[in-house]
Amino acid sequence: MSLLVAENLSKSFGGVRAVDGVSFEVEAGEVFTIVGPNGAGKSTVFNLISRFYECTTGRMVFDGHDITHVRPDQIIAYGIARTFQNIELFDHSTVLQNLLVGRHSRRKASVLENLLFLPRVRQEEREHRRAVEEVIEFLDLHAHREKMIAGLPYGVRKVVEIGRALASGPKLLLLDEPASGLSVEETQDVAYWIEDMQKEMGLTILMVEHDMKLVSQVSTRVLAMADGKPLALGTPAEVQSDPKVIEAYLGTSEAA
Repeated sequence: MSLLVAENLSKSFGGVRAVDGVSFEVEAGEVFTIVGPNGAGKSTVFNLISRFYECTTGRMVFDGHDITHVRPDQIIAYGIARTFQNIELFDHSTVLQNLLVGRHSRRKASVLENLLFLPRVRQEEREHRRAVEEVIEFLDLHAHREKMIAGLPYGVRKVVEIGRALASGPKLLLLDEPASGLSVEETQDVAYWIEDMQKEMGLTILMVEHDMKLVSQVSTRVLAMADGKPLALGTPAEVQSDPKVIEAYLGTSEAA
């Protein structure tokens, strides 16, 4: 069953067509990865799905709901959470506080209930803390719980950003280059977590990534793009051996 359907997505910036006629479906429970050279339009597709950009043409359906014109601040309520290529955390807050931000969309109590700290608020707070503690346990962040983000190594901050997205309880997790800037060991940890998110949490993951070793290890299917257009769709092995993909990456066809 398709959890996300993207039909004929296009996005123009002035005279530049950053995404041009891209269509794909992401099945529930799979790890679907978008790859391609720099400037291929991968992050633009992410920004269309997370509603940071409006589509020039096309339509998106998520879990049976048309999200083509949903506001960016509403998309998380549908069950879509994302990380960013450039880390977007609150530097002068702790790891715990940043993870609790991920629970904001799950808060139901009114402003008055919060001001009076009524029982419903206290019950919600316990639920949010429990959810965040599960994320801390899953990502092994115990040692950093009360540390400020600004003082943490880059690799840990990348993990915290994944944790904040997980804390929201998504159905679809968008990972924008999760291995960017990480060591080989840190990248392998990310691979294990992605596999566990898929198998143990039942999450569907849509990922943009350059590290082809990671892509091959965790992806169910891969969409290759170049110049804003789709090139190939299939398993990691099928896509990596496609002549059009080889030409886009190397500047020459396999036959040459």
